[in-house]
Amino acid sequence: MHIVLDELKEVLPFESMVHPSIGNLRTLHALSLESPDRFWGEIANELYWSEKSGPVLRPTDVPPFGKWFEGWKTNISYNCLDRHLNTWRRNKVAYYWETESGESRTITYQQLSDMVNRIASGLKELGVRKGDRVTIYLPMVPELPASMLAVARLGAIHSVIFAGFTSQSLVDRLVDSQSRVLITADVAYRRGKKIGLKQIVDEALERTPFVRHVVVLNREGSSGTDAGKRNIPFSELMHMGKGRVSPEFVEGTHPSYILYTSGTTGKPKGATHSTGGYMLWTYYTQKVVFTVRDEEVYWCTADIGWVTGHSYIVYGPLLNGVTSILYEGAPDYPQPDRWWEMVERYGVNVFYTSPTSIRMFMKFGEQWPKMHDLSSIRILGTVGEPINPEAWKWYHAHIGAEKAVIVDTWWQTETGGIMISPQPGNHLVPLKPGSATLPIPGVDAEVVDEDGQPAKQGQKGFLVIKRPWPGQFMTLWGDDDRFRTVYFTKYPGMYYAGDYAVKDADGYFWILGRADEVLKVAGHRIGTVEIEDSLISHPAVAESAVIGRNDQVKMQVPVAFVVLRPGNTPSENLRSELLNHVKKTIGPIAVPDQLYFVERLPKTRSGKIMRRVIGAVVEERPIGDVTTLEDTTSVDEARRAYNELKNAMKS
Repeated sequence: MHIVLDELKEVLPFESMVHPSIGNLRTLHALSLESPDRFWGEIANELYWSEKSGPVLRPTDVPPFGKWFEGWKTNISYNCLDRHLNTWRRNKVAYYWETESGESRTITYQQLSDMVNRIASGLKELGVRKGDRVTIYLPMVPELPASMLAVARLGAIHSVIFAGFTSQSLVDRLVDSQSRVLITADVAYRRGKKIGLKQIVDEALERTPFVRHVVVLNREGSSGTDAGKRNIPFSELMHMGKGRVSPEFVEGTHPSYILYTSGTTGKPKGATHSTGGYMLWTYYTQKVVFTVRDEEVYWCTADIGWVTGHSYIVYGPLLNGVTSILYEGAPDYPQPDRWWEMVERYGVNVFYTSPTSIRMFMKFGEQWPKMHDLSSIRILGTVGEPINPEAWKWYHAHIGAEKAVIVDTWWQTETGGIMISPQPGNHLVPLKPGSATLPIPGVDAEVVDEDGQPAKQGQKGFLVIKRPWPGQFMTLWGDDDRFRTVYFTKYPGMYYAGDYAVKDADGYFWILGRADEVLKVAGHRIGTVEIEDSLISHPAVAESAVIGRNDQVKMQVPVAFVVLRPGNTPSENLRSELLNHVKKTIGPIAVPDQLYFVERLPKTRSGKIMRRVIGAVVEERPIGDVTTLEDTTSVDEARRAYNELKNAMKS
């Protein structure tokens, strides 16, 4: 049994802190599935559509088994901006932007609209039209969301690439999307250092001659090398055209953007989202999950280069007229209280981050958040991976002062927005640390066994979605066959999420991690997340990462890297204690073959652990591309721990 389920009996006291109106939510959920046209049609009326023709949902026999708002027309940029400009929100702050160095800007909805229109006007002069693709490779600056909205205003399709990917990653995505226009910057800033984005772009442009225009935001007064005289300063683009662009109203099924998943295991997958359904889904989920009030400040700490930033820094908040924080920098720079200092200074009310970040702050210790007044926080959110109960409780106690509600959200790039989560806006349900609780209205989720039959209570199975939902992606760009094969053939008629999950007696979902992050030890299948959760449940452990190593006898054996909490010192006794802890909580088959103590784990700038790097260290092979690595010294740290234990075993 997964460790979180073993702890359910310890969770019950947490139920008293929320109103148990679960019956209302189940009724609302049933209505959304039985009458999707009525349910989503009423919510759609809260947004602007230039034309409404035909049903909200047209079921089809072809994956993804439904088309949303096919005969309706709208513009997502108009709904994010113009819709607010005739109201008091015109002068409301859309973004508080800040950098590590303290540089800051305050941007109102009117100012953001002016910026978007000037960018759109310039892009139109460059020939960008409906359906064209525009690639955006920018750091976390206001020009990033403004560029996305400008592209959408023209009915074009944006492809945002995380400003940390290599030139090869750029090439792969440019070639696949066939973007003719690329928007970038000369530099980005991270941990007090400059990253030469334009240099990376110029390397990519040598292999992508079809790119006609490169718009460069000059932060240091230089646009880099000429790259075939394709460069246009961002400031010059802003002064092209008339400065005002009428929005292009497009069909609900018109693509709004392409977002590529990692290309580490082959060609990147370009998840392609619609306009109407995606707009409705981000509007609705932002509203009911985060319930941000008009006077409140909201902060999603993700990077816009990932889907979390698309949906819950740009589209969801702006559609709801929310005031957000946009931060360019590392969470613990120049010291570990950087985020908490900003929460206090801006009076953040709703805070949304990743379990990886939470565990990092657990390692630093609670003295850092204690230095600041965090009493403004009303809701805490988590995203990106399953949160273990220990991290949930630390977050609740030391960031939320045991008063803030925690919304643990499960969703994916492909789903467009939150799918399973507590929902304060629809009457809060009782919380259980480590569980994402129940599906959002419109989501028909289930846990099935290998044969596609509903799994028994407490039985680990595969998470699937059984009906269309508004935020579903439409296809993989240029690869419909791969789209159907990857997501809709394992269980015909269902969307296969690729995650393991368990449902408990209350119907709550417990996400166990990726089904492909599984070890096969002596014929037994063991999820790496299960072992990681077991290690993190020990009071001495702050973070853990588990990978599989090939073994001649068992096929694979687990190998663990562990970061200790302050006040704990690596020792052989502690190593044995942790191995025994895994044995007791999961079973002997899950005990790591080796356990290494490290000060830090290799992570990307978005906070994801790079298990590929750890595997390379353990197998003594080349590390490969580490351009997205947050701290390269973490690789040396992993090597040091590996070599120390290796030498100790020899002696």
